[in-house]
Amino acid sequence: MGKARLLVVEDDFDISNMLKIYFISQGYDVDTAPRGEVALEKTRQVMPHLIVLDIMLPDIDGYEVCKRLRTNTRTSHIPVIFLTQKDERSDRLQGLELGADDYITKPFDIEELRLRVQNAIARAERESLTDAQSGLPSGRLIEDQLRRLIREKDWVLMDIRINHYDPFKDVYGFIAANDVLRFCGMLLGEVLDTLGSDNDFIGHAGGDNFIVITGFEKSKEVRDRLKERFGEAVQSHYNFMDRQQGFLMAPDENGAPTKFPLMTLSVGAVSPRTHSFADIREITELAADARRQDLQG
Repeated sequence: MGKARLLVVEDDFDISNMLKIYFISQGYDVDTAPRGEVALEKTRQVMPHLIVLDIMLPDIDGYEVCKRLRTNTRTSHIPVIFLTQKDERSDRLQGLELGADDYITKPFDIEELRLRVQNAIARAERESLTDAQSGLPSGRLIEDQLRRLIREKDWVLMDIRINHYDPFKDVYGFIAANDVLRFCGMLLGEVLDTLGSDNDFIGHAGGDNFIVITGFEKSKEVRDRLKERFGEAVQSHYNFMDRQQGFLMAPDENGAPTKFPLMTLSVGAVSPRTHSFADIREITELAADARRQDLQG
């Protein structure tokens, strides 16, 4: 997997900077936020794999930050470890009731915190809660959303795939390819921030395949915006020559040099307004069929 991303939410600069330096030395990507509102905004911009969250913050407290994360469909899966000077049983219970994954009290043992962070991220991946590359919900969390959909209406599920991703990976390598996956996840979030709502869902089904669930009314605009924005922005992941010629040369399945177009998105959309579903398997199958038709079109 690529580097796991941590967000440290702490208003004490010395502690925040110490944690950033330490976890970077342990191979993590680390960002920091001195206030709760800043943390929520950064979480919307780049999905972290885990948040280390101080309870005592200068604007909104860590409890409120955790509550907002848990009530937003797109951020409810992110593991949270509370970091606080308090050691009262009632404070620990309040944090756990809000859905925190762990709780550590200052002054803390940095090695203990590292192990708690490591275990929480590993647990989320092991239980198929998050994708190791993007940090987005995967596996079981996607299935949970699909089961919820069966009982509701006015939704649209989009099956999204990055076309020509494998040839790009063959030529540019897995690190560049992982950057494209993270970019795609960020783009999905940006578009839904603009056009969607807190009830929208973004999932990473694996590899080059993503899932978006949004409201029916804005779904066509979301779909069109995603395809347009991706087609424009993904070009920055290619070198100058490939961008200019509009394709790259990569071996086909037989090893012969072949022209492959630059990456685009194909999007298949299904809704109870346009389809009938007996179970979640039919939702995913029909969405995949629609996505394949979009690619052929």
